[in-house]
Amino acid sequence: MPYARKDLLTWQAGMYYHIYNRGISKSPIFREEANYLFVLEKVKEYTKANHLSMIAYCLEPNHYHFLTRQDGEEPAGNLPQYVFNSYVKAYNKKYQHSGTLFEGRFRAKVIQSKSHLLHLCRYIHGNPVKDGLVADPAQWLYSNYLEWIGERNGSLVDRDFIKTQFANAEEYKKFLFAYLKSRQLPDDVRKFIDDLEK
Repeated sequence: MPYARKDLLTWQAGMYYHIYNRGISKSPIFREEANYLFVLEKVKEYTKANHLSMIAYCLEPNHYHFLTRQDGEEPAGNLPQYVFNSYVKAYNKKYQHSGTLFEGRFRAKVIQSKSHLLHLCRYIHGNPVKDGLVADPAQWLYSNYLEWIGERNGSLVDRDFIKTQFANAEEYKKFLFAYLKSRQLPDDVRKFIDDLEK
């Protein structure tokens, strides 16, 4: 399925969506810890109020990934608008920045297979390692990988989802590290992941 704008994608309860964006010309959108924390607080507010489950997320210096499940009628695509409208205003004021912060509107993709869903989880959690920010995904604090492996008690995670997919934290770690070590993925998943990086 091609990338879709918020107004062209069908948002339905029970469906999983990958929502992401990056800074214009790949420039930073987060400069310091306070920036990450501001966004995560806004994400918590929105997901709690609007019946949205966060499956996997990662915030990096110049981009973000949210893998969510829409549990109610409120479109999951309203999440980035709610979060980043206020963030950009605060960012521009704090850093005396003007002009656009992002490349354009966020991108969104509906996830329609279990294979893509699980590979996307490990792609998102492995991103900080792939991008050279850390050696171990557990070292990157701005994702919910630590919640996935039971080492942090954050609220931005669907623990029931994890339990239905992996028997324990070690099983998920092996699944993630197999990707980080080999970068080998099934052909359909590789194409899916490559499309995300365009």
